[in-house]
Amino acid sequence: MTETSIKSYIKYSWFLMGAVFLVILAGGIVRMTQSGMGCPDWPTCFGMWIPPTDASQLPVDFEKYLSQQDIDHSFNVYHTWIEYINRLLGAILGLFIFGYAVWTSVKFSSRKSRMKTLLISNLGFAVALIICAILSASMLLKAFGLLFVLSAIYSLYFAIRYASQRSLVLVSVLLLIAVAIQGWLGKMVVDENLSVVKITIHMIGALVIAALPLINISKLKEDKIQVTPFIKHLMNGMVIIVFIQIVLGTQVREEIDVISKSLSYEQRELWIDRLGSIFFIHRSFSWIVLLGTIVLFFKGRDILGFVKTTQWIVISVLLIISLGITMVYLDVPSLSQPLHLLLACALLMQLFYGRIRIK
Repeated sequence: MTETSIKSYIKYSWFLMGAVFLVILAGGIVRMTQSGMGCPDWPTCFGMWIPPTDASQLPVDFEKYLSQQDIDHSFNVYHTWIEYINRLLGAILGLFIFGYAVWTSVKFSSRKSRMKTLLISNLGFAVALIICAILSASMLLKAFGLLFVLSAIYSLYFAIRYASQRSLVLVSVLLLIAVAIQGWLGKMVVDENLSVVKITIHMIGALVIAALPLINISKLKEDKIQVTPFIKHLMNGMVIIVFIQIVLGTQVREEIDVISKSLSYEQRELWIDRLGSIFFIHRSFSWIVLLGTIVLFFKGRDILGFVKTTQWIVISVLLIISLGITMVYLDVPSLSQPLHLLLACALLMQLFYGRIRIK
């Protein structure tokens, strides 16, 4: 396997993580604009694959899509298309991840020609399924469906069994499974009208998907850094604390959604004042993150190859805290919310990648 080939694979892994962050940002914009139920059904939008741009284009029975949802019974084209673009980006990410899993299975297989043959067979069964569905050939649909499932299961077994670097293939398979679960969770969030618990789990799923490519990058890059046991433990603690902070922040955001809705999305100066104890816990945890960052910076500043990591962590923490202060004292500016979340997720990935690089 050539060095150029490995570099291309690593670049694509970085690209995948960047694509996950684009989807996270899109999700933040959906929340910022209260567009979560802009498409009240899933995977279609008002029963259509391409949503309407005007109320006159709505289906005759569009009320059935709104009747069980806790939203205004009027069509808002901006909310609909913001949510639709968010879903579209998620679907494109799923295709990128599918390609990554296929590439990994072939690239790191000790029996490449057989692996390619299996993948082509799976593609043939998939095409046959689509044709049968279009022609409404139910018996053939069931037959090809069974063949496709059996072939896909065997292909997964073969990819893992004959992998030259099994851990890389396992990670790519986990990534594919994670994005499938994430899509299913998206459906659950819509079906249950933006359920608080499911939104939080949906966010955690996105973080898992962002982290998995980093594992493969770390395994392929020979840039391990020798550090003290104290820094290892500190990095472990920082990863856990920042993860908890993101979950707490999601809960704070849920409270803000409830408060803002009760005030008809006006009187922003009252939103922070009406938050409960979860906000004060979230704010208090930020001091722990800041203290940990300062200690990490001073302990790691003399370690070759680790200085840049600590510098980026410090910059990220300062930006996140600045955005938090902005939201408190400037009445929760709209754009600050998705940026605050995006930077927090980036910080978690910096810490996670930094941790798996050290030894």
